[in-house]
Amino acid sequence: MIRTFKNTLRRFRRDENGAAMMMEFIIFVPLIFSTFLMAVEMGVYSMRHMFLDRGLDLTVRFVRLNTNTNITHDQLKTMICDYSGFLEDCDDTLRLEMQPLNPRAFAAFNQSADCIDLSEEVEPVRGFVLGHEHQMMILRACVKFKPVYPTTGLGYAAVKDGSGRMRMISSAAFVQEPN
Repeated sequence: MIRTFKNTLRRFRRDENGAAMMMEFIIFVPLIFSTFLMAVEMGVYSMRHMFLDRGLDLTVRFVRLNTNTNITHDQLKTMICDYSGFLEDCDDTLRLEMQPLNPRAFAAFNQSADCIDLSEEVEPVRGFVLGHEHQMMILRACVKFKPVYPTTGLGYAAVKDGSGRMRMISSAAFVQEPN
């Protein structure tokens, strides 16, 4: 029985039928598979970003229509997380910035978003100011999430923090409504 098995393996090793097809298989299957994994990662990223945008837009609508209400950072964060739905660990990884903008003397909004790094100590909230009537405001949200496939394609190429999370930023500008 063992001799027959060895002879079969020896014949299989010497047989050269299909050798050209084997090289194509070895070259193209990893490329196709990695492209598939990158497409899945990009689809999940796009879906998360759409949910973050939706949560931010519904929250901005609430803030815009309730001008003289004293809203805190944590209340806005809870509203965005409730409206978003799909974002995992949203309460722990979402950070907001809200500042007034003067459209006539525009000074650029700070380009580096205020994001949470779970591998470091928590820092205080930066730049959260409630607006007044007829004041233009900008609200920026930064949320961190774990990539679906962190070792391939987009998950590998993206910039990650110390805890291995990617960041996603969404912003909205609005004008406070008068009462």
